[in-house]
Amino acid sequence: MIIDVHTHIFPKEVRDDREMFFVGEPAFTGIYQDPKSRLAGASDLIQAMDQDGVDMSLAFGFPWSNEEKAKVHNDYILKAQERYPGRIMGLASFSVKQDWAESEAERAVESGLYGLGELAVYGGGWDDRVGDTIVALGELCRSKDLPFLLHVNEPIGHKYPGKTPMNLKMVYDLVLALKGVKLILAHWGGGLFFFNLMKREVPEALTDVYFDTAASPFLYRPEIYRLAGSIIGPRKILFGSDFPLIRPGRYFREMTSEDLESEAENMIKGGAAARLLSHLIYK
Repeated sequence: MIIDVHTHIFPKEVRDDREMFFVGEPAFTGIYQDPKSRLAGASDLIQAMDQDGVDMSLAFGFPWSNEEKAKVHNDYILKAQERYPGRIMGLASFSVKQDWAESEAERAVESGLYGLGELAVYGGGWDDRVGDTIVALGELCRSKDLPFLLHVNEPIGHKYPGKTPMNLKMVYDLVLALKGVKLILAHWGGGLFFFNLMKREVPEALTDVYFDTAASPFLYRPEIYRLAGSIIGPRKILFGSDFPLIRPGRYFREMTSEDLESEAENMIKGGAAARLLSHLIYK
């Protein structure tokens, strides 16, 4: 089974008139003001999955700052999940900077979504209050045994829309606070996986942490699949395409170019995700 753990889909009203949603949403504006930045719907995702041989996808929306926008989008994700059972599993997304974040998380999960993500703090503002909210949301996921997907990006290198100021110490502190949570760090966790080579503390701290490959072709050379696999093991690497940013097939071609062992490649493409989500997939 091939599973894509990182895809974005949007309601028709957002796809048809994105500019109307720019007001009061600097993060959304920064990422999607370029008309070339694609917005896809649930049927677009299914079509791409069928074309590239993906069996199941985790799908989510955007971390809106406006509560009503977040609710509408999360409800759209829920409808997509109901429309394509066994193909789409939805996660709830919203801004973790807002006072209503925890209540929306509870509402969305109780409505039937399978976890939280991709949660992001775009543009900075990652303070103690935000950290406390993320920990509380992680506790919700831990109590219900649901995945929790966080946006993490590398702290150095070129700038691009959606890259937010952060350092790995911030991320690591969250990892420690979220022990026992099925935690997925997007975009290779900003490189945090490298520190699994340390002799003390870190390998144990990363026991419940998984790393997705979202946007990898734009960020890293293909060798990362082989090198990361040797550091953390393919069972901790989850294929994520960041669709519609990049199609799944591009990732598969990169993996093939690295001559990964078939067992490792199959684990990254879906085996690891199937193990992580088995209690949800087969319930």
